[in-house]
Amino acid sequence: MTVFDFDNTIYDGESGFDFFLYYLKKYPKEVAKYTPKFAEAFFKYKTGKLTISEVINDYGYILKECCAKFDNIEEEISIFWDEHENKIKSFYDKIRKDDDVILSACPTVILKEICRRVGIKNFIGTEVDIETGDIHGICYREGKIKMFKEIYGDVEIDEFYTDSINDKPFMDIARDVYFVTGDRIEKLKYNGVYLRELK
Repeated sequence: MTVFDFDNTIYDGESGFDFFLYYLKKYPKEVAKYTPKFAEAFFKYKTGKLTISEVINDYGYILKECCAKFDNIEEEISIFWDEHENKIKSFYDKIRKDDDVILSACPTVILKEICRRVGIKNFIGTEVDIETGDIHGICYREGKIKMFKEIYGDVEIDEFYTDSINDKPFMDIARDVYFVTGDRIEKLKYNGVYLRELK
């Protein structure tokens, strides 16, 4: 089985950040007030300092309030991917297999539409109730392993592709690991052995 991170791995950018900008541009009056908190959370996420408890306790209210305000989220998601589908990296189409699994901190409600378009049947994202904004499972750091094992158990992970050292817990349980930087793909681990020190 081959497992892929999504953002900055097969998607050129951060889909959650892009989706926030999409909403900010379309509904500036309603969304602008969340920008400072969203920027704070995004910075912590990118620097590996964001914890799962912080997502729920310090930033979860943004999802709750936005879900309460906007009743056409699924339609907006479809329009968003009309504009951003071209950011799926070309290398993925060349190596894609039907049993690939996508793991992403991106909410499943956003992820499922692009996965449908690309032909990805298996994906795990952050579970958000679209009606209430409640977060039921966060697919981030050690949460990725927990959510993966809840579905697939202890199945062997042949290959794992990621762009971030934040995924070190998942790298450790994969046999081979590939590190993606832009369009460059580096083999980071082979047959259970890291080929260089991680920093």
